[in-house]
Amino acid sequence: MTEPARIAFRVTEGAGPTIVFLPGYASDMSGTKALALEAWAKAHGRSFVRFDYRGCGESEGSFEDFTLADWLEDALLVIDQAAKGPVVLVGSSMGGWLALLAARERPDRVTALVGIAPAPDFTDWGFSQADKMALLNDGRLEKPSPYSDQPTVTTRAFWSSGEARRLMHGTIPLKLPVRIVQGMRDADVPWERAVRLAQLIEGEDVQCWLVKDGDHRLSRDPDIAMMVRAVEEVSAA
Repeated sequence: MTEPARIAFRVTEGAGPTIVFLPGYASDMSGTKALALEAWAKAHGRSFVRFDYRGCGESEGSFEDFTLADWLEDALLVIDQAAKGPVVLVGSSMGGWLALLAARERPDRVTALVGIAPAPDFTDWGFSQADKMALLNDGRLEKPSPYSDQPTVTTRAFWSSGEARRLMHGTIPLKLPVRIVQGMRDADVPWERAVRLAQLIEGEDVQCWLVKDGDHRLSRDPDIAMMVRAVEEVSAA
């Protein structure tokens, strides 16, 4: 029997609530935002966890073997076993989608959420009809990546897993503080989707902060400062 792939994670001990960072698609816990948030947590004595999904970064496994459902399992495992007490989820891009799903699965643990260019349901709106047909017919799709010299690979299994977990077809039953930080020059996630997401979340303490000159990365110093401010706000709510 094959041993399950293990997840790599880093814990910063400190005062709660525990802040858990969820990376984007094909990203990892060594990105600018994750490390900046960890540095802030260490400087302020805050509890923080960053981790890699299976098949990504330092975690075991092959990237193409895993799906959105698998990475949701990874996020829930980190919440259950690596984080202590109440949890604030900070999700970047796909990580924002996973944060919404995880908050729905762990309402007794997750007390607030911050989405950085969150991309729920991107298997629906992020692919052309030709892309979807290629995925169905060929089982995988390769596209040039603006963030890496390696192409971005999407598998049919991942796409199908995402389609089965779409959220934006109606009210999202979350009643917790939420901050969404979204660039208006984001070439990957249209800013209008962030506004629509804010509308669909059931709770009232939901704010969408638009950065007019912000791109998808939102990794400049002012963007990082805005992310930290959002975490501070929802942590104190």
